[in-house]
Amino acid sequence: MNLDFEAMDRSDELSSFRSRFHIPLGGDKKPVHYFCGNSLGLQPIEAHDAILQEMNDWKRLGVEGHFHAKRPWFSYHTFFPELLAPLVGALPIEIVAMNSLTVNLHLMLTSFYRPTELRHKIILAGKDFPSDRYAIESQIRLHGYDPEQAMVEIQPVPGAHVLTTEQIEKAITEHADSVALVMFSGVHFLTGQFFDLARIAKAAHDVGAHVGFDLAHAIGNVEMRLHDWNADFAVWCSYKYLNSGPGGVGGVFVHERHAERNDLPRLAGWWGNNEATRFEIERGFQSMRGASGWQLSNAQILPMAVHKTALDVFADATMKRISAKRDTLTAMAEHLIDDALKNTDEVRIITPRDPRQRGAQLSIGFDKKGREVFDGLIADGMIVDWRSSNVIRVAPAPLYTSYADVAAFGDSFSKQIKKHL
Repeated sequence: MNLDFEAMDRSDELSSFRSRFHIPLGGDKKPVHYFCGNSLGLQPIEAHDAILQEMNDWKRLGVEGHFHAKRPWFSYHTFFPELLAPLVGALPIEIVAMNSLTVNLHLMLTSFYRPTELRHKIILAGKDFPSDRYAIESQIRLHGYDPEQAMVEIQPVPGAHVLTTEQIEKAITEHADSVALVMFSGVHFLTGQFFDLARIAKAAHDVGAHVGFDLAHAIGNVEMRLHDWNADFAVWCSYKYLNSGPGGVGGVFVHERHAERNDLPRLAGWWGNNEATRFEIERGFQSMRGASGWQLSNAQILPMAVHKTALDVFADATMKRISAKRDTLTAMAEHLIDDALKNTDEVRIITPRDPRQRGAQLSIGFDKKGREVFDGLIADGMIVDWRSSNVIRVAPAPLYTSYADVAAFGDSFSKQIKKHL
């Protein structure tokens, strides 16, 4: 395959979006080739001014900034449902930006993991992200059950790296009478597999279980339709593909059918209370309608300022165009990796080959010398990610990754494979 990467960059309709981000410089003072957006996205150019605006309003107005800032702080959280809903395929009432990912996961588990002696199991993918596993383990113990019995992790069959949807459906059916919740990542952090969330949700509901998704590696990466797929809830962070800064504000989806379910137990806070009575010193929580009713505290203005700036970029680019470029970038990276590995069987791509089952990530598994290859890539200015399971993750984020970046990665990867293997 002969590829003219420079010509492809010239004809790329998203190429101008690269200029809306700060590209870090390497030791040679030249821009690095950044493939780590699945861990931390790059800083939007406008983020600095967005924070400065809030700092100046705070300086100028003090407490009056809640109502008289350029973007009044009291209603700041209301800016986000319309921006986030298209990224997950939801209605605005189903969305709220708040807290951080694992905090939100605990809030959702409090409401949707309601174990009984008969139904107390949680089904998830094997080797899922550590924080999710810790949260699930602790919630199981909190309810008095044993994670060794109640936590069902589905592992790939011997010789495989990813799960099939049929495996997942079979596991749910096998535990039909004892499963309380099916909890899956949208995109598996290690393998990059994009799960069939629609079929997983249906299988869970068919056996009477709730279903929730962690979209940390999915939002801003792959197109989704959470409302149509009938998910009960979803949570995510914003610092990966959403480019909203380290520790950026998280988000929650709660399906519309739960919008007025006051029978669902929840951990309440004043910002989830009816806005009209939020400041009254009375007993009795009165939930806001929809996902907003799960809010605890008032908006985190400074990180939300960055978040809004980053989401404005997505609104301009659209997920349809982002997805199209993602598939092309990832396919080209896949071709270059395969070409570099044609003379070795000690390294392999463990991400699904089907573009419908992956996003902007390719995970490369090594039998040996993986760390040496990673160190060589970093020395060449390729910012990729190393996992202790001998995996290098490469994520070409369409908003700022160019086709020339992919070409440079291919050259460097080929050089490192020849050097070390």
